[in-house]
Amino acid sequence: MRKDEVSNRRFTRFPVVSHGAEYLVMGYLMRRNILTYKAPPNNEGYDLICIHPDPRKKGRQIRVQVKSRLATDCDRGFPVKATSLDAFDFLVVVFLNVGYFFSMAKRHKAKEGLREPDFYTFPQDFIRKHHNAGSSWEKVRTRGLDIEQYKDEKGFELIAKALKIPYPVKLVST
Repeated sequence: MRKDEVSNRRFTRFPVVSHGAEYLVMGYLMRRNILTYKAPPNNEGYDLICIHPDPRKKGRQIRVQVKSRLATDCDRGFPVKATSLDAFDFLVVVFLNVGYFFSMAKRHKAKEGLREPDFYTFPQDFIRKHHNAGSSWEKVRTRGLDIEQYKDEKGFELIAKALKIPYPVKLVST
């Protein structure tokens, strides 16, 4: 790509949607009984802090970085700076699936690509293993990888397990 093409390239940014991804992750973690707090805006390295909901359970806190991708037809990769690899314990990428914006957009309207979001909760060691610092974007590419074990509830369960939070059950009185 020529330098003038790069400078004329327009990036699609929707800050409200990006912040919404963080709140979606918070909601799903709290649904799993993981007490989750939002870090201050522009905090370096992580977006959420998770702790055990029982104040008598002393333990660790989990730092979570949230990345989101807007387009349903995205390349399933996401940027992660090498300098932030030590700043989080888990990274949750949210494929928001808002619509077609790239290759499919040439044949379909954006809204035809609307789908439910997909969540993938990756431990720090997975991100380190698949981090590509060879480009200026420093991406983690997931296309072609078997990442089913990190998807949706299975991924959120990794954080619950790290915090030793049992699955919520209704107590039956006898």
